[in-house]
Amino acid sequence: MSGLKDICENAEFDVVIIGAGINGAGLFRELALQDLRVLLVDRSDICSGASCAPSRLIHGGIKYLETGEFRLVAQSTLERNLLLRNAPHVVKPLPTVLPIRSWFGGIVPSVRKFLRLGGKMTDRGALVLEAGLQIYDFLGRRARVMPRHSLFLNRRTREEWPHMATDVLATAQYYDAAITQPERLGYECVQDGLNVGTGCGVATYTVPVSFADGILRLRGSMTGETRNVRARALVNAGGAWIDRINAVLGETTRYIGGTKGSHLLLRHDGLLRELKGRMMYFGTPDGRICLAYPFYGHVLVGSTDIRIEDPDTATCTDDEQDYMLRMVADLFPGFSFSPDDVVYRYSGVRPLPATDASDPGAISRDHIVHENRLGDTPLLSLVGGKWTTFRGLAEEVADRLLETLGAPRHLSTKTFPIGGGRDYPAPERYSAYLDEFFVTYGMPRQRAGILLERYGSRARAFAVFCQKEADAPLRTLPTYTRRELAFIASEELVRTLSDVLFRRTPIALSGLLTPDVVLEGGGVVGAALGWSAQETDRQCRAAWKEAQERHNLKGDLPDTSPSQTALRA
Repeated sequence: MSGLKDICENAEFDVVIIGAGINGAGLFRELALQDLRVLLVDRSDICSGASCAPSRLIHGGIKYLETGEFRLVAQSTLERNLLLRNAPHVVKPLPTVLPIRSWFGGIVPSVRKFLRLGGKMTDRGALVLEAGLQIYDFLGRRARVMPRHSLFLNRRTREEWPHMATDVLATAQYYDAAITQPERLGYECVQDGLNVGTGCGVATYTVPVSFADGILRLRGSMTGETRNVRARALVNAGGAWIDRINAVLGETTRYIGGTKGSHLLLRHDGLLRELKGRMMYFGTPDGRICLAYPFYGHVLVGSTDIRIEDPDTATCTDDEQDYMLRMVADLFPGFSFSPDDVVYRYSGVRPLPATDASDPGAISRDHIVHENRLGDTPLLSLVGGKWTTFRGLAEEVADRLLETLGAPRHLSTKTFPIGGGRDYPAPERYSAYLDEFFVTYGMPRQRAGILLERYGSRARAFAVFCQKEADAPLRTLPTYTRRELAFIASEELVRTLSDVLFRRTPIALSGLLTPDVVLEGGGVVGAALGWSAQETDRQCRAAWKEAQERHNLKGDLPDTSPSQTALRA
């Protein structure tokens, strides 16, 4: 379980990490693999904050070349290549296309930006892009697993993109990667740590109350129960909430100056067909970068970059939605786009460092590790970072903590597979692996393929669980089964229905969430976790409220409380 009740009073830990976003989850795994006793705490679920609201890219950060952040690009491309090897079940190569509207545009602004003299890049011409892509290929040479870039002139561009704006003169293509289920990969990092770590624990839906003399007081936000735990070191991985957490711990800081990023999921068959599995990565007239690429049968579009003071208020607004639709329409005037095409939208706050920079897009995406001391206890605050480089950041911070605590490093995680990436077959072996899988577990080949796609090699544990009792597809969502959801609920640190619908699975993100899905899924999850009828009804209502308020989903949830059910009967 992942509740505070499983943590003993006055339990001793080498490190307590506050914040189970990808930085915290990655560090938990890293430290557990070094045989440290680690406790991971979060006020909500694993990867439920900014880590569940990214562009879902694992990328080298080609745009960071414009500000001369070569070290960040080199690290990002290396970590991207490592993730393609260590988590191949959820991290996939993504051909990326850059539209070019001039031959020589952007030379002067790019020099000014590189020299940190200010200015926005509103036009990236062929010469600037070619130079950047050459550097990008060079910096990404370590552990390379994908081809170098290509340039296509007007005729090929028109053939490939018939609905694109006619002022696009050429296109360039290079390779990055996308992550299909980042929230699930975050959970798998935590599970990896629990699987190997002796004396490690996780307490979700838990908040810090105070810290003094090496003792951290924690309170369960769902139950109100409290525990005191002892910590030799503290890590604040609270993302946009870092300064608030430090205040609770007794340290006043101003490390965070976050910006909000919002995304849309579009149902648009025409654009989906034209993308052909590729991402369009393009500049906008106001100097920002936008993207559009295929995602679970829809098109993911992003993103905005707006300063925000209170991360708890981050939602995708109608104005942001209109902005992103306009930007896509500007590049693809041959298609029409409207709010009716939006099936899902989400927003999160990037935990960027506090700065007076006027342009949010110019704030570095590199990470900073601040160190303070609470008496004799070191407190590290992890500011910035991104999905692509989470393992590298975890390695860096772990080395720092190991030195502080006088503990040795036992292994490197550079080539250590994550979760369902362990024993996952290479592309040339996939078909034979799938054949062996569906024969072994006596299921249709298509069903076996679905499980492998969702869970990687962990699909074997799902298959064994589903075999133990009679199973059946969900009536409202036939590609999922009742036992599949029951396994997630009972085996994957789940405490709420939202954990299942929004994070352990891509049900919500893939545009499949409806009131009926919530009710049926809630019934299965509630039965697996032993919830009462009243608690199941409450969980369903909370999940659908989240869908309406944060993701703009429409419709009403029927009243399924026991009293109303009896009245209808």
